Amino acid sequence: MSAGGGYKTGTMSDRGFLFLFSVLMVFGGVGAVVWLFASGQAGTVDGLFLVLTALLVAAVFMLDLVFMIRREMEAEAKPAAAPAKAAAGAASKTAAPVAQA
Repeated sequence: MSAGGGYKTGTMSDRGFLFLFSVLMVFGGVGAVVWLFASGQAGTVDGLFLVLTALLVAAVFMLDLVFMIRREMEAEAKPAAAPAKAAAGAASKTAAPVAQA
């Protein structure tokens, strides 16, 4: 962060970097599986273990992507509902003035 409290122009947040890294790992794992089948190495015992390992890596990073996207969608939906509740609470406080004797 810069001295003014905002982010410097041209920098990437840690969430953005993690998102791009996860996408790269998913494509890398799926690409490795495609390459192993295309080259015929997936038919060997070593190739089978490589296929399973690459699919496991892709699945783990895909789950990370799914949870990351879901968390951001929930965070974006919450602020939209919060001002409505706050406005309703403020309206009820100002709508009923207290009568003094």
